[in-house]
Amino acid sequence: MKHPSRLARLPVIIGALLLAGCAVGPDYERPAFDLSAAWRSGGAADVPTQTLRKADTLGERWWSIYADPVLDRLIDEALEHNADARAAAARVLEVRALARATDADLYPTVSAGLTGKRTKSSELGTYPLGTMPRIQNDHVATLDVSYEIDLWGKYRRASEAAQAQLFAAESARDAVRLSLIAQVAQQYFALLASDAQFAVTERLLTTRTEALDLFTRRQQAGTLSEYQLHQAVAEQAATRSQLAGLRQIQERNESALAVLLGRSPREVMEARVERGTPPQIKELITPAGLPSDLLLRRPDLREAEQQLIAANAAIGVARAQFFPSLALTGYLGSESTAFSKLFTGPAATFFFAANVTQPIWNAGRIAAGVDASEAVRDQALAAYRKAVANAFKDVRDALAAQTAARETFDAETIRAAALEKALKQAHLRFDAGIASQLDVLDVERNLLNAELVRIDSERAHKAALADMFKALGGGWEAAQ
Repeated sequence: MKHPSRLARLPVIIGALLLAGCAVGPDYERPAFDLSAAWRSGGAADVPTQTLRKADTLGERWWSIYADPVLDRLIDEALEHNADARAAAARVLEVRALARATDADLYPTVSAGLTGKRTKSSELGTYPLGTMPRIQNDHVATLDVSYEIDLWGKYRRASEAAQAQLFAAESARDAVRLSLIAQVAQQYFALLASDAQFAVTERLLTTRTEALDLFTRRQQAGTLSEYQLHQAVAEQAATRSQLAGLRQIQERNESALAVLLGRSPREVMEARVERGTPPQIKELITPAGLPSDLLLRRPDLREAEQQLIAANAAIGVARAQFFPSLALTGYLGSESTAFSKLFTGPAATFFFAANVTQPIWNAGRIAAGVDASEAVRDQALAAYRKAVANAFKDVRDALAAQTAARETFDAETIRAAALEKALKQAHLRFDAGIASQLDVLDVERNLLNAELVRIDSERAHKAALADMFKALGGGWEAAQ
């Protein structure tokens, strides 16, 4: 009667061991950062209040600030079909499955077995048969259970690390999507800018071709020198060369955007990307008044922190190897020489065993594993701190780029307007014989350069705006 009472107390003993178990290793604490109270954004005081309010209500679809339905459709297409976005989503599924496999170590393993065998013994063997028959049958059915009690939190720390890796993979997926959105927007505006620059240069080429025809007739009539005709030929050829370069840039921008959209090779080669007509963004968009710790929700920073959490938990897994492990095994079953009696009462069997293992000497292997885990944690911490610093740099650079691009755009707009008037006057002075043809060509070149720079500065302003939202991790409303 003593043995059954001991068996009855066994679940209580196991439960007590489980409750007494503690997870070794350091618990994670977010590192402290020296953050400013709010953004230091140059020119924020000059930003209209309604502009900031408009940006604050965009939420995660922050690209709607460009007010271009075509861009909205292209971004939706990229999010669905882009190869990098799909790979990142598949990576999340992989890590989620691995996390489930790691969590399974926290629970017992149960399996069923059924074996049957028939043997014949030798009459000339080492052991005499006696009264036992030479041919014997044996049938065994068992329900096997094995379980290692997680006394020191080895499997709990491993599960903690696996969950952190899953969150890191999800954050990496979000970072890919955020970067993809910014890239599509920037490549789209680069394509529109190359279209506009091509159109401006093409108009100038038309003008210079018409002027060359006129100069050719005047030279043939003897009212224009050969020197002036050669100047006109050279300028027309230079414009054609410049136009060819812009056409190459235009094709490159369109093919790059098609790849970002996840289109097929045939579509990349043959199809044309749709263009819209987005309005100009006249105001500077700056995150004035937002707390700077808002930046910590960036997906790449979340990924870096989750990698740090996983590395921190891995230290506990390594340290748990110093302590004894308690493994329980057992089975319930039945055994019979006759299969018909296998599941009867007299055939019942059971087995239970507990195995305690304590490492004593292993040439410092466990200590080396702990040191390696701590070094990996220190690397993850350094990478996290660097990522946070780079995130603030990204915001500062984007704000500076916005300001510079806007100021350049305003200045080049004024310059182009002045040069247009100067060109008209240069033509009048040339027709009147007061100015030379070289004066007209100089003004034309300066006007073309001003137009090209103005178009590029508008593109840079919109690109910097995308960089700022990317640096902030998306729209502001959702973060708040």
